[in-house]
Amino acid sequence: MSQHGLVMGFTAILLPQLRRRDSPIPIGESAGSWIASILGFALIGGNFIAPTIMAKFGRRTANLVSVVPALVGWFCILLAPNIVVLLVARVLQGISMGMSATLSPILIGEYTSPNNRGAFLTIISLSIAIGVLTVHSMGSYLSWQTTALICAFITFTDLLIIINSPESPSWLADQGRYDDCKRVFRWLRGDGEEEELKEMIEATIVVREARESVNISQTFSQTVKTKIAYFGSTLKKKEFLKPIFIMIHIYTLSQWAGANLLAAYSIDIFTHVIGSDANVPLMVITLDVQRIISNSCAIFVIKKVKRRMMLFITVAINIIAFLSIALYTYAKTNNMLPWFLNYAAVGIFLIHLHMFSIATGTVPLPFIIAGELFPLEYRSIAGGISVFFLSANLFITVKTAPHLFATLGIYGAYCVYAAVIVYCLVVAGISLPETKDRTLQDIEDEFRGRPLTVHELKSVQSLTSWRRHSKDRRCSSPFIQ
Repeated sequence: MSQHGLVMGFTAILLPQLRRRDSPIPIGESAGSWIASILGFALIGGNFIAPTIMAKFGRRTANLVSVVPALVGWFCILLAPNIVVLLVARVLQGISMGMSATLSPILIGEYTSPNNRGAFLTIISLSIAIGVLTVHSMGSYLSWQTTALICAFITFTDLLIIINSPESPSWLADQGRYDDCKRVFRWLRGDGEEEELKEMIEATIVVREARESVNISQTFSQTVKTKIAYFGSTLKKKEFLKPIFIMIHIYTLSQWAGANLLAAYSIDIFTHVIGSDANVPLMVITLDVQRIISNSCAIFVIKKVKRRMMLFITVAINIIAFLSIALYTYAKTNNMLPWFLNYAAVGIFLIHLHMFSIATGTVPLPFIIAGELFPLEYRSIAGGISVFFLSANLFITVKTAPHLFATLGIYGAYCVYAAVIVYCLVVAGISLPETKDRTLQDIEDEFRGRPLTVHELKSVQSLTSWRRHSKDRRCSSPFIQ
């Protein structure tokens, strides 16, 4: 996930260097906005690639595959002779980001226990913040080519880490590899959560038996009809639709909250708010440091505070920061600021307040919630669908930011962002259940309204009225994973 920070933050140091007169690849404002925003468009491709690999070949394999386009992208940037190659490189990196955005919260949610899940999922945003700080710091003193080379070596290190990481115990159980599942589960969590391991395996056995009973002697046409019926039935299920609906709004909130703006256009924002006289590169680095500190604090706070409360508090601060910056810049532009507020320190404080709300809430919480909401059966496809909206909103916000700044001013743009966030927060407040310290199965049962019965599990897998033997296997005993 540090790749997200490296890739997003790289724009902030790449574009100013390409705008110089001596740049080997001269660009205009339109080309610059495409370099920054095409990631969001490419993310969509990664969203659709990841679920298939995750479900069929495993989480670890999907993780390995996601690193390859990122690594190739950095070398393309390093050797880029023109803007076309730069755009291709950014597309490759966007595909990698789309895969990891879908995969990471799911994998971490399956790796970790309910008590520690929130803290581990918060480390996603900390990794992103470290990536942004790293690339901004290097870009302040090194050329964009040298920075890209160092990022490529960081990505290669990432590849080595994944090679030596285990597969998800949930996926191993789903594949019938119960001995491997037990070994990895105990390696990850120790021996203190045997009950959860036992329940997970028992539930998976039921699902596999039902799946195998349906696959026996099915013709191709029957298989197609089964899959179509299964998909149609899935679209009607509350435990499938509700998490996706919630995550669409949570991901939209996270992308309009300003994290990408401060990563990709941090120099432009500081220039708009405090002017060009200040040491803007130093201001950018201090902002990134504050982001890491705030992220680190969030890791400990998230273990104590309920998800909904933390969401409301941090997003409220985010809205206040947006509106305060809008009011401050409007008054400054129109020479309406009172003398005691007409200092660069005021603008710097407001930007840091904005970053604090992002680092403690609007960046880590969506990944935490995504790792807790989706049912195991639909985790891959539901994660991919919801992250599609993350990708679309990332593209829209980054692509339109220069145009909004130029036409509405930063004050008008920030009012638009605040309005979108208010809407998403209202929807999340109505729809989002509390997930702290609850098992994934318990959360799934709440969306459904009750625990799933064994008979329902089997009917989920079959959904075919022509199979008589499915009627003979009915059982009404409920289970809880």
